[in-house]
Amino acid sequence: MNTLKDSGREHVGRFPQKFADLTDQTLFGDMWKRTQLTPRERSLVTVAALVALYRLEQLPFHLSRALDNGLSDDELEEVMTHLAFYSGWPTAASGLKQLSDVQASRAPSQG
Repeated sequence: MNTLKDSGREHVGRFPQKFADLTDQTLFGDMWKRTQLTPRERSLVTVAALVALYRLEQLPFHLSRALDNGLSDDELEEVMTHLAFYSGWPTAASGLKQLSDVQASRAPSQG
């Protein structure tokens, strides 16, 4: 078994080599590099899917990636609000909590 390490996925733990290769090459390689959607648009879709499906474990990584890909804090907060009416209040509230944690972790240190 190897640890996924490319594209910041070390936080997901240990997986068999083939799974790591598919993640690196197919998901974060081929899929994220297709030109039909921009990385920003792919991040928006991914965050919405993770919130709607209540997949909170992967959400912080993708929220941070969404910010890196050009989505603003306000846009992500609006995504959560919009999702509240489609995926339910609890999923959106949990998404907002995760977003708040990501925002805090990315804020400049006071000192």
